[in-house]
Amino acid sequence: MQRKRHSAEVKAKVALEAIKGQKTANEIAAEYGVHPTQIAQWKKQVLDELPQFFSQRRVKEERAEEELTAALYQQVGQLKVELDWVKKKLNGSVEEKRRWIELESAEMSIARQCQLVGLARSSLYYRPVGEQA
Repeated sequence: MQRKRHSAEVKAKVALEAIKGQKTANEIAAEYGVHPTQIAQWKKQVLDELPQFFSQRRVKEERAEEELTAALYQQVGQLKVELDWVKKKLNGSVEEKRRWIELESAEMSIARQCQLVGLARSSLYYRPVGEQA
């Protein structure tokens, strides 16, 4: 048997009816086709969250979080565009790519640097005969 899914509007109506107290839970349950236990849960949820509804701080926090999320998504997108651009420009030789690798970098591992420039890490240590390090 599949569970019924109730819209937010129905849940709000049922919870409000229960809060008003003009009808019993069983009467509300019969009217809306919802189990009395579910009515009690929705009523409790509304009563628990009601004080936060009036909180301006909550609204400011949500807005600040949304702005931060948007800024971070924008930054990620920009970095992806830049990375793709760099990868297109790095169609040089293996020797050229080796020069890009910073062996003493504390910011990024050698493996990650190699991955970004499209260079096998093992190629850092392989030198053809006659080539100097």
